Amino acid sequence: MKEEENVFILLGTNLGERVSNLETAIDFIEKEIGHVLKKSKIYETEPWGVTDQPNFLNQVLKINTKTSPEECLKSCLSIENKMGRERLRKWGERLIDIDLLFYNKLKINTLDLMLPHPRLHERNFTLVPLEEIAADFVHPVLNKTVFELLDICRDDQSVFEFSKNSELSD
Repeated sequence: MKEEENVFILLGTNLGERVSNLETAIDFIEKEIGHVLKKSKIYETEPWGVTDQPNFLNQVLKINTKTSPEECLKSCLSIENKMGRERLRKWGERLIDIDLLFYNKLKINTLDLMLPHPRLHERNFTLVPLEEIAADFVHPVLNKTVFELLDICRDDQSVFEFSKNSELSD
């Protein structure tokens, strides 16, 4: 029997019922990838890269899984498809985005999968929720904790804790 692994996943959404999108993705992840051990709060950020779109909600999950990194990626892409994700433009709007950040301390660099996520250390919208649930986790390539990566991150984009009440008033 395969040993269980810890995986960190970033969820993002900026279309439709954003909170519901995150909840649906988490339900799928529980069924298809593994048990959610920790969830960060939900954070709201302005779009990164392509700015003419609605704000994003982001959340990081720590998951315990028995799937391989490749199977985990396939499941993430499958969940995105089931939820109706359309890839119209790079960094564009989306119902759901599911990114693998870390798979334990594995380092993988193939055409289909790069672990750790190659740009996670450059983005506050990833580091802020990740730091909330895994501040002491050491990036296996950069050899810095998530806390240290957030401290030196050059991204000046604001990340705000999201209140579900603000979603209801939109």
